Amino acid sequence: MLRTCMVAAGIGLAGVTITAAAAATETAIVTQNRTALRAAPRDSAQQQARLWQGEVLEVRAERRDYLQVWDYRRERGGYVRADQVRRIGLAAEDAPGLLAVVRFLADTPGAETLGIGYAAAFIQAVPSEVLNGKDGVETLDALGGFADRLAHRASTGAQLSKWAQATLAAHLDVAANYGIRFRSYERDGRIQICYDGDAFRRVLAMRAAPEQRARAALALTRPECVDPELAPLERKRLDEWRAEVLEQVETAALPGYLKNRVLMRRAAVWSGLAYQRARKGEPADTAAAHAIADLAGVDKAELADEDRPDYADAAMRANASRWAAAPTSVPTAARTAARAVRLVTAPGAPGETCVSLVDARKKGGAAPLLKRCTYGLVWADSATLNREGTALALAVQPLAAWREMWVFRKEASGWSLRVLPPADRGPGVGYAEFAGWVPGGRKMLVAREAGVDGKHKRSFELMRLDTLAIERRSRDPEILGAFRRWQDPAWKRASLSLR
Repeated sequence: MLRTCMVAAGIGLAGVTITAAAAATETAIVTQNRTALRAAPRDSAQQQARLWQGEVLEVRAERRDYLQVWDYRRERGGYVRADQVRRIGLAAEDAPGLLAVVRFLADTPGAETLGIGYAAAFIQAVPSEVLNGKDGVETLDALGGFADRLAHRASTGAQLSKWAQATLAAHLDVAANYGIRFRSYERDGRIQICYDGDAFRRVLAMRAAPEQRARAALALTRPECVDPELAPLERKRLDEWRAEVLEQVETAALPGYLKNRVLMRRAAVWSGLAYQRARKGEPADTAAAHAIADLAGVDKAELADEDRPDYADAAMRANASRWAAAPTSVPTAARTAARAVRLVTAPGAPGETCVSLVDARKKGGAAPLLKRCTYGLVWADSATLNREGTALALAVQPLAAWREMWVFRKEASGWSLRVLPPADRGPGVGYAEFAGWVPGGRKMLVAREAGVDGKHKRSFELMRLDTLAIERRSRDPEILGAFRRWQDPAWKRASLSLR
């Protein structure tokens, strides 16, 4: 049986220990799921309990091919078949063998609870100096990996058979009995289960190797494990902490694929911080520039196939907040300021920004040509007016990873406004951005990219201004003649859509 706390070598690893009574006697770990704990040493005897992989038992005697055991968790004795458990020692001399099994199970999917049990046994067996050393860090790294994989299995197990779901639920219970804690969130209509990361936090606090630190940082900063119900201030604090954790990783010492993963995660986190800081009126240019630089550091030749969706996600997030990097916005703002029609922003209701389209030639208290208020971030420097003075494009970011484009257009009855989102469905992750004006005042160039409902789509579009109907689109802007001739130089220089 396992207790809920331990203080070993000054580590105090919550939950991962074996009771003194079990440690003083012979111990066995259950290796097979649905192992029967029977009332007598025969197959026909009454089943008293069903045991699961990773559970710990105290061995008291042998009866033919059965072991007489005591289950501290259920406070019940009985018999189990000897070939369904593995006897282990908890003395210091047994530690190398226990660690060898932990190393083997670290790469064995489906054996997470067995790995947690062996890791707990190793922690119980070794003295403090070993637990604080290289082998201790390796064991904590593996322990975190077991718990993280188990949480992932639980989050993706909705389509499993009833038998498999029952096994998974039992494994979560076994892990919880070791003191492994999980959190659950409802996200997109399903339950997301996440490991609380205690072992990984301890890895970061110890003298861990760069790869171990990288794995710990990535596990602690998973975006799917951020509570969707967090208030904005709490989310900002969490993202500040996530950025700090990721910055502790020395990427230069990592293999290419792992370095890419850290840089992509950094880009995603820093882009979110840029939005949050800008929302509070704080300087956001450093965070946005950090996100862009980290994304630029990704070596696409080293991208693993399973990392490509994460790369697209990080790129969309960084591009959504790129206007916070003030130096990239100066050329467009300068072009717009010289025109008669321009935008003026002013505070509205608490949290709102009101955008007014005004004619610079009219003085005094003349009414604006058009006014609209929004709770989104208005990137005023993004405003760009076409040569004919009949259309204006503006970037507005209502969410950290979702940027829309407002299109102002002059009609016979006056000015109108239409909002172009990154995708027809959402919000998710994505952006819609101005890419150039087509001479004549009837068409414009647009770049859009979005990830909604697990699907990623990027397109470059030739669009009518009056209806925002798409005339032509392509995944490659070089295929569209209008993009080759009329794309905006400032957009081409600053956008991440051409990555």
